[in-house]
Amino acid sequence: DASGSVVGVFIGPELWKKTRDAILPILEGASPAAKAKPAEEALLPEPIKDWETLVAYWDFPYPPTYDLVCDNCGSRTEDWRKDTPRKFRLTAANMGGQTSFECLACRARIIKRHFKKHVDVECRPFVDRT
Repeated sequence: DASGSVVGVFIGPELWKKTRDAILPILEGASPAAKAKPAEEALLPEPIKDWETLVAYWDFPYPPTYDLVCDNCGSRTEDWRKDTPRKFRLTAANMGGQTSFECLACRARIIKRHFKKHVDVECRPFVDRT
């Protein structure tokens, strides 16, 4: 503005291509959604028994997979059950083959829909509904 205060920054497409990977994590970490982590006591317990039931009655032609990737912030794991500290938490699992996870870094929702011939994975960014 006229007094020299920064109001915003415009980054052109060429510069964005060069700096995106370095800048995006900083911007996402500074967002209110990234800082608004739920209180530990407010978290519902993971529905592990639902997951175990799904695995016990697994009838898909491929084995269960445990890898997860958050397309929102880039968090990833080869086995969500074994991470210390945890990167993802199970929020839902059902006998129809749908599982849902929360990314603990950015609170995005990762949904895995298991079909007979393939797995469909969707990542939805966290939306603060307050």
